Amino acid sequence: MKYLPPNRRGTRVAAALALTAAASLTFAACGGGSSGSAGGEASGASGGGGEKIAVTLITKTDTNPFFIAMKQGAIAAGQKNGVSITSAAGKADGDTDSQVKAIEAAVARGDKGILITPAAAGVNSAIENARNAGLYVIALDTPPDPPDTVDITFATDNFKAGELIGKWAAAQMNGQKATIAMLDLFNDKIVSVDVNRDQGFLTGMGIDVGDKAKNGDEAKTGKYAGGKGDYQIVCNEPTQGATDEGKTAMENCLAKNKSINLVYTINEPAAQGAAQALSDAGVKATIVSVDGGCDPGLKLVKDGTIGATSQQYPVKMAELGVEAIKKIAEGGEKPQVTPGLDFYDTGVALVTDKKVPGLDSISSAEGDKICWGKTS
Repeated sequence: MKYLPPNRRGTRVAAALALTAAASLTFAACGGGSSGSAGGEASGASGGGGEKIAVTLITKTDTNPFFIAMKQGAIAAGQKNGVSITSAAGKADGDTDSQVKAIEAAVARGDKGILITPAAAGVNSAIENARNAGLYVIALDTPPDPPDTVDITFATDNFKAGELIGKWAAAQMNGQKATIAMLDLFNDKIVSVDVNRDQGFLTGMGIDVGDKAKNGDEAKTGKYAGGKGDYQIVCNEPTQGATDEGKTAMENCLAKNKSINLVYTINEPAAQGAAQALSDAGVKATIVSVDGGCDPGLKLVKDGTIGATSQQYPVKMAELGVEAIKKIAEGGEKPQVTPGLDFYDTGVALVTDKKVPGLDSISSAEGDKICWGKTS
């Protein structure tokens, strides 16, 4: 059966700013882990009146496979639509300074729009300045706080993504005590993706989360799945969404309790690190995650390292963003949010080779056909 992601669903100009010159940014090639552009301007047609439509893509990093795929999708969409793409990234997840400089550079260049995965609220003022200068700003993957900081967000429903893997995990535990490690993104800042996935997972497990806008305030022990079994949350550790930090986070959790049998991870690089730490310690645990990338994600599901993951579609986010800014630059209508949400939902699917009755999912083989980041 061929799975198709959910169908696309459809949503101020003030005085110009005096900004630092774009030349103040140092741009580096993709994968280098530095801030700045990955160097890519996609040659293409011009907008109305011969004016080139220029868009800057600003991701959290240029090393995470998710953001690499997003960048590749934006460049391809730019080539297809005649839009010039400049890309930039933070040095690490949470690096707002590099993102702010990239926003300022986009305004100084006179770009028509910005696509950004906001690292944290530290970029909000720069985004507001860009919008005041006439740029259309779209968030990808990570809705800002507040959501109306940008013109619109194209993203996965991250709460739903977490909820899907939580429901799956509860079914796997099947009443046995769930001793849980929570490997989050940060512990020193609040980012919507981090909170929504964490809280969605616990909700899916049937655990009362308390304040849904805050990680770690839920009761550390209690019942899950409507009283079917007991749970204990051993730790909430930050991973920055990276493999090495994921390994360290898991080691910290195991130092507290080696009886951990269920591990929630913010993404698949973090899951890969967690799996290594578990293996080194000789501990077996069920790991769930979010992303659904070809590598490492789907490979880890196929070999059983990750039991289930929620697949999202970063290339689709980038494509929709490029197309939207081009349309707006040419006088077209602005996109609308998905009804009932404050963002445009780009879809999510649960991927697992251990199907749970009553819970919609696709196999790793089906997910592999539509995953992002395929290298062969």
